[in-house]
Amino acid sequence: MTTKAERTTAYIIETVAPIFNKLGYVGTSMSDLTEATGLTKGALYGNFENKEALALAAFEYNRGKLLSSIGESLEIEGTSLKKIFNLLKFYKNYDIYTMDMGGCPILNVGVDAQHNNTLLAAAAKETIKEIEGKIALVLENGIKGNQLNLPVTPLQFAKQLFTMLQGAVAMSTITRDRKYLVNTVAYLEVLIQREIKK
Repeated sequence: MTTKAERTTAYIIETVAPIFNKLGYVGTSMSDLTEATGLTKGALYGNFENKEALALAAFEYNRGKLLSSIGESLEIEGTSLKKIFNLLKFYKNYDIYTMDMGGCPILNVGVDAQHNNTLLAAAAKETIKEIEGKIALVLENGIKGNQLNLPVTPLQFAKQLFTMLQGAVAMSTITRDRKYLVNTVAYLEVLIQREIKK
């Protein structure tokens, strides 16, 4: 059973997460947060030490949702190839999936925090490494199971795959044209089918 304080904290994080993600750390004002939550500045600071702690909690919330969805995509039953294709299927609709979050948390926070918040920038970087690690593990198992043939190490391939996906997310976001994402995923599906499937 959660306490009232825990429920309030969870409510604050869920409410402000898309705001921080969309407007950025510097761009988000306390009035944005009080207006969205319906709480006073004092009530917000009663639950969080400062704006930075709240921004970090908001990112961790979005990060958790994202890692959970990526994990689910990669943990389905079947071959490593099936798991990678399932991940690509997830990314085909990534822009729609992240809409409620205020966009891609890795892209938004990763770029926004570079010069104004070292903790947030580090958290975004750590998230990238974690996702690459999850992909690399699937690829490694595919090699061990004699399902895949990689031209480079699993981690190196995972990094390149994720770079292409994240680049497509960036281009789709900047241009507001989801074809960048859809076409990149389609290209990766062909590439993987031709290049690494045994």
